[in-house]
Amino acid sequence: MSDSTELKWYVVNTYSGHENRAKLGLEERIKSSGLEDLFGEILIPTENVMEMVKGQRRTSTRKFYPGYMFVQMALNERTFHAVKGTPKITGFLGGQHPSPVPERDITGVQSAVTTGKTKPTPKVSYVVGDNVQVIDGPFTTFSGIIEDVNSDKQKVKVVVSMFGRATPVELGFDQVEKHQEQQ
Repeated sequence: MSDSTELKWYVVNTYSGHENRAKLGLEERIKSSGLEDLFGEILIPTENVMEMVKGQRRTSTRKFYPGYMFVQMALNERTFHAVKGTPKITGFLGGQHPSPVPERDITGVQSAVTTGKTKPTPKVSYVVGDNVQVIDGPFTTFSGIIEDVNSDKQKVKVVVSMFGRATPVELGFDQVEKHQEQQ
């Protein structure tokens, strides 16, 4: 292990569902050991997701990599053991000889986090052919089949039967939900 003070990113395994506690534990351990100058950011990449619960729109947070966090640090004997000895952390990705994550990969993760915070993604994904129920807007109570999905704009084109004719309507992801037997 090198003793350089250059900070690099490493992937650290945590107990799944305990990423935030692992991060807090590591931050406390860094402070109590006086290693602040050898550590940078600790990143748990998340995004906001939107779901419909009992007809109500709800936004929650989803982790991109459950069971992992990214730690910016100067890897040496002391920092390695500080991370490895933290409760809720099982070790480094790569075991005893972890490899740093390329900076461009971390930049990609950080921009995905930024996008995920500003524009919630739907928790349910739709595909052409899905049978859906319209739950909001002028076509509420209509059922139809998805003909087209535009994930970027979070819109679907649904063919509904109006007055005995198949009519395509464009709706937002939050205006439809899959019929229960499909979820």
